[in-house]
Amino acid sequence: MSDQEDINTKINFDSESFKKYFANTSWMFAEKFIRLGIAFVVGIYVVRHLGPENFGVLSYATSFVGLFATIATLGLDSIVVRELVKAPERRDELLGSVFYLRIIGAVIAFALTIITAFILQESYFNILLITIIVTSTVFQSFNVIEYYFQARVESKFNVYVQSASLIIASIIKVVLVLLSAPLVYFAIVYVLEFVFLSAGFLIVYKINNLKISDWRFKTGTAISLIKDAWPLILSGVVIAVYMKIDQVMIKNMLSSKEVGYYAAAVKLSEAWYFIQMAICTSLFPAIVKAKQVSEKLYLSRLQKLYDILAWMAIGIAIPVTFLSDFIIKTIFGAQFLPAAPVLTIYIWAGVATFLGVASSQYLISENMTRLSFFRTLLGMIINVILNLVLIPIYGIVGSALATLISYSFATIAIGFSKKTSQQLIMMIRSVLLISLFNHIKNYGSTNNR
Repeated sequence: MSDQEDINTKINFDSESFKKYFANTSWMFAEKFIRLGIAFVVGIYVVRHLGPENFGVLSYATSFVGLFATIATLGLDSIVVRELVKAPERRDELLGSVFYLRIIGAVIAFALTIITAFILQESYFNILLITIIVTSTVFQSFNVIEYYFQARVESKFNVYVQSASLIIASIIKVVLVLLSAPLVYFAIVYVLEFVFLSAGFLIVYKINNLKISDWRFKTGTAISLIKDAWPLILSGVVIAVYMKIDQVMIKNMLSSKEVGYYAAAVKLSEAWYFIQMAICTSLFPAIVKAKQVSEKLYLSRLQKLYDILAWMAIGIAIPVTFLSDFIIKTIFGAQFLPAAPVLTIYIWAGVATFLGVASSQYLISENMTRLSFFRTLLGMIINVILNLVLIPIYGIVGSALATLISYSFATIAIGFSKKTSQQLIMMIRSVLLISLFNHIKNYGSTNNR
């Protein structure tokens, strides 16, 4: 038997490695639950105050900016974490190069957003909201500090910063509601939260005896990163289009009020997406290292990642499907009841989203970023076509159907390549709960011995 076959792929709960990643994931979940709780309560307060019409206008402006904002990140998030894990001694070179690249990306995103808004002849008020919101991309450049702590599996520092910025921004939102402030002020607070994030990351970086003045831009490193990331840059743009285009199309084909209903359902459905992001972000370094140890260990960890995410997504979707009317009425009030059918459908897109994010980690670790782009492109094309067809017939429910179908196609498209077809099989095992039944069977067999 070979050395690789001897490797134990079972989770050792007593190992230092498990404790380290469990602690890191716990920090991320704690932060996300705190953020979810605060953002959820305050968000409901704000949505109720704004009503379907104003909330629809704000959501439209945010979605419009979202079509271009992804350019600012340049798809470098996971690439940087991967490189920092492999070569921590290159910290200043990597962070410096990425920071300046993101500044350039933010400027490009800002220009494209404003130019497009004028070309489409948006109203003066919409252009004002869009201009305010898009400035947030500049401040997001400091998020490179977050990648450093992710690579070191020290997410507690990110937790401190993100929680503090959310709390401050939430307090301001509550004050604005009490003062019945104009809609434009809520757009300003959207930007302020990123300002607080930037300041927080700079503070914790300095607390750890690190200086951004040590960052240095290296042309060779920047070019190398862009070469690895360009499919992810295009993929990010495509993702932004097929995640945001629905609200833009609804506004132009129906009305701002319909956008408000739709956005309310989306807000509830995507509130859970922090789960897959927290798990994947925390465990990605471990998956990268497993590849260096054994292919068997590597695939085993990927299967476990798919299992956890699929079970969680399904566990969330089932009760929401049957309680959508009650949930919408209780949370947003009777005025938002038209959002209930959208919620019933849209919540199931979470299954594809959870697995899609996990499989993206696989493609990144295998440096198959081109495939990541093409499957996302497929999803975008399907989404736009279905929105054009279904919105005139079924309204916002048709847009929800378009989202569910396109997200699912984008995720399973990983199986279209022979090199990655095994990943689709692993995801199907997770969705059909095959792995869960095997775990239960093995657990029962162990206890009966």
